[in-house]
Amino acid sequence: MESVAQWIRGEVLALMGPSGSGKTTLLNLLGGRLNRPNVGGGSITYNDGPYSKFLKSRIGFVTQDDILFPHLTVKGTLTYAALLRLPKTLTKEQKQKRAIDVIYELGLERCQDNMIGGPFVRGVSGGERKRVCIGNEIIINPSILFLDEPTSGLDSTTALKTVQLLQDMAVGGKTVVTTIHQPSSRLFHKFDKLILLGKGSLLYFGKSSEAMLYFSSIGCNPLIAMNPAEFLLDLANGNINDVSVPSELEDKVQIGNSDAGKRNRKPSPAAVHEYLVEAYETRVADKEKKKLMVPTPLDEEVKAKVSSQKRQWGASWWQQYTILFCRGIKERRHDYFSWLRITQVLSTAIILGLLWWKSDSNSLKGLQDQVNNGLVKAGLLFFIAVFWGFFPVFTAIFTFPQEKAMLSKERAADMYRLSAYFLARTTSDLPLDLILPVLFLLVVYFMAGLRMSVASFFLTMLTVFLSIIAAQGLGLAIGATLMDLKRATTLASVTVMTFMLAGGYFVKKSPDICIPGSAICLSTTTPISSSSRFNINT
Repeated sequence: MESVAQWIRGEVLALMGPSGSGKTTLLNLLGGRLNRPNVGGGSITYNDGPYSKFLKSRIGFVTQDDILFPHLTVKGTLTYAALLRLPKTLTKEQKQKRAIDVIYELGLERCQDNMIGGPFVRGVSGGERKRVCIGNEIIINPSILFLDEPTSGLDSTTALKTVQLLQDMAVGGKTVVTTIHQPSSRLFHKFDKLILLGKGSLLYFGKSSEAMLYFSSIGCNPLIAMNPAEFLLDLANGNINDVSVPSELEDKVQIGNSDAGKRNRKPSPAAVHEYLVEAYETRVADKEKKKLMVPTPLDEEVKAKVSSQKRQWGASWWQQYTILFCRGIKERRHDYFSWLRITQVLSTAIILGLLWWKSDSNSLKGLQDQVNNGLVKAGLLFFIAVFWGFFPVFTAIFTFPQEKAMLSKERAADMYRLSAYFLARTTSDLPLDLILPVLFLLVVYFMAGLRMSVASFFLTMLTVFLSIIAAQGLGLAIGATLMDLKRATTLASVTVMTFMLAGGYFVKKSPDICIPGSAICLSTTTPISSSSRFNINT
């Protein structure tokens, strides 16, 4: 791999081919994102050595999907990436300066304070979002930059600007390898080297400007003026409409299924693929392999680093936790304090306060009204426990399914330890979880006329807060276990309903419970809603 990288250093190499030809698989293998045992034989070496964990700090990998936090700004996204990925030897100020330099290098200074945006959040344009993804990788100044279809979903002008940006990076000394699906003719001529794949086989490898000459030399020429990329993709698919073919292929025809039974004088796609693979193996492969096998002189220190299996964390465990904690609060504060959620909580609090307005907690009738209001409606305290005990469950369910892609992407780049992420993700919700319940209780507590003492108020607050923590843990567990929002929501609904029914306000008396094969039985002597005691009969 290093010999290839050395040969194309300062140039842009494009992996082109039809869908299913193996472009993304090859890119993932080269970038160390796919386990080699799953794809058969072969070997990949970097600087004449195997892939190591150290190389993750020297390789940038831009995925096809733009995986970014929608509520963070462009500057914030790149700053957090710099703090987590740049070496420990740099100070915080130096890392922040590197993020600003990348912003200006990518031409993002105009939108650096804008949110990234997403499906439900207005943000930057598609081209700017793609440049932010590239910035997340080049911020470590990688030796090799892999990109999976960086122009997908972009208009031709924006795609051209993106490829021009990649070319400028290559000129600066980086090795840039990108997959491309169907580029325009202007885009095609921007690439220095080209690999054409078809059904997992190599059909061409060399200068992109010489690709048409090569296929012309083996007898394949377009009969009409067309985009070179379109011509090459047609050949890789075995489609030879408007393409002249050599005599060797003209003899390999497939019988048509027309009623007249006439022969369709066109080779089958399989025959075309076989001919192209054979032509490359006999005419080009050996010559290119000799070029690539030229040894690259390497410094002994570089060899030692490449062969090292030790991870190069950009921050200590505590620094990773702190950075992820701050990032989590900044990202989720928009969801927690959205007008919809604030309105929901305050409206519920006001309605409860009006329904239980100044109920007398000192009399027996008032206590019964607050605790248990018979079959007509649940008591105030029961409703508070239900609302803040189960409302966070359905919020926490979405956590891991929604962040799985981001976690996988950042963990693949060794940005942080999994333990630091989990603890930061859990604790960063606690300050946010405390604010809305305090507002809720400030309204309900005094409107309903509950016991007016500081100790009682804070004890109520503590009880609600503990309910929130327990409910959040349940939601996280369900979401992480199933990783499917529909199934997780269904299971959470059943679990919540079970807890509500068994809470002592709907089911007044539970049946006797006996352990089969044992003399131990549990039976309730009084309704669950009052002080229940259990007798153990042996």
